[in-house]
Amino acid sequence: MLALRLTRAARPAVQLRRLLVAAASGGTGFLLLGTLGYALGHPQTPGAAVLRLAWCLVPLAATVYFALAVARTDPGTRPRQNLSAVGLGPARLMAVSALTTALSTALGSMLALLVFLHLRGDLTGMPFDGAAAQFLAVDQPLPVPAALTLLGLVPVFASTAVAVALRPRDPRRPARTTRASGRSGAHGHAAQRETSGVRGRLGARLFAPAGPRAAAGEPESARQTPPEAAHAGVTDSEAPEQDAAEPDIPAALPPPREAPVGLPWGVATVAAGLAVQAYAGRTTPAPDLTDLPVEAFTVLVGWVLTALGLVLASPGLTHLCGRVLQSVRPGALRLLAGRGLMAEATRIGRPLGVVCAVASAAYALTALYNGPEPSFGPLTTLGALVVTGSTVATLLTAATEARQCRADTVAALLRLGAPAAMLRSAAALRAAALLAVFGPLTLAIADLAALPMAH
Repeated sequence: MLALRLTRAARPAVQLRRLLVAAASGGTGFLLLGTLGYALGHPQTPGAAVLRLAWCLVPLAATVYFALAVARTDPGTRPRQNLSAVGLGPARLMAVSALTTALSTALGSMLALLVFLHLRGDLTGMPFDGAAAQFLAVDQPLPVPAALTLLGLVPVFASTAVAVALRPRDPRRPARTTRASGRSGAHGHAAQRETSGVRGRLGARLFAPAGPRAAAGEPESARQTPPEAAHAGVTDSEAPEQDAAEPDIPAALPPPREAPVGLPWGVATVAAGLAVQAYAGRTTPAPDLTDLPVEAFTVLVGWVLTALGLVLASPGLTHLCGRVLQSVRPGALRLLAGRGLMAEATRIGRPLGVVCAVASAAYALTALYNGPEPSFGPLTTLGALVVTGSTVATLLTAATEARQCRADTVAALLRLGAPAAMLRSAAALRAAALLAVFGPLTLAIADLAALPMAH
């Protein structure tokens, strides 16, 4: 009941994302049922049926990834202290999020089943003059347990992925052992960066001219202020006034994170995937997806390796884009854009890698067909729409999540007096930098993947 109440009380944007998840789940469920219908209608070619089922793993993975991205951006299931006080801690909110994902995907699967039964003529008469009879096995009885098993794949995998990704973690981090130099050369754990104004006031206090107590003959050791006392006096009384009078805009920026470590592994995996595709492209003509199961399965493995390599390498490339934007005496605009890319390298880089993989695979898929206008079947078109739509929607959802995580930084910059136009320009600069890197990369990988198949 709690999941239903949170689902009903969500904002229209959240409801739209959930409906998109249901639509993607419905498309994937129909593809799985279409594979079952092909297997029933062609019992003499079990290898082709298994290959079609293997190709359904691509839209299944895209749908699960999209459902996970939507669950991350759901504001209703985000852990908060007020909800923890009434018993809705992170563990229960994780369960609610997984249940909400299961409901959305199950709705899409049920719609797919209704459409499939309608096209088979099991509910009413045969629509479209029996045009769908060739791949839905109209003359064969539908095995209900097999159909329900295939339809349950998307809800089970999606809810499990959400539960694993949003599981409660220990918020405590290990203490750092690095020692930083403090005031007056003392060493200790620096909690925050010191400003030049604080150092100047501390120096003026330590080296102030002698007062009335010096004239009275007070010893020099009694007149000097200990560094600890001076530090406490400055931070308690005068430091807030200095921070309010002289704001430091770079202090409000997110600190640069360490570069992701998957770039070399991603490059190696992309090279392996291209090599596998080149090996599959030695046959003449290019392998068909149903007539030559071995060669087509090799193409599938090559594409999966290429996509995995792009996903591994894209966070590192995004981090590198942010570092390049901040090089050679950056101003405030390039500093904002570069720090944003470095902080969001993993969150934005992985969906970008998936989009690049899908775009390059779509271009290479057209090379499998001879002629300027390749003809695709209805199931192939539906699978392409599901994969493309899910990946693009995942990228947009990840951008929404990044904007939500950046809300505190943007609010701090606005309080410090940063113009809103500069923030919009920084966002445009980030998008332009990513397009300048990932656009040519997608075209290059697509050409390399399609080159052996074109010959």
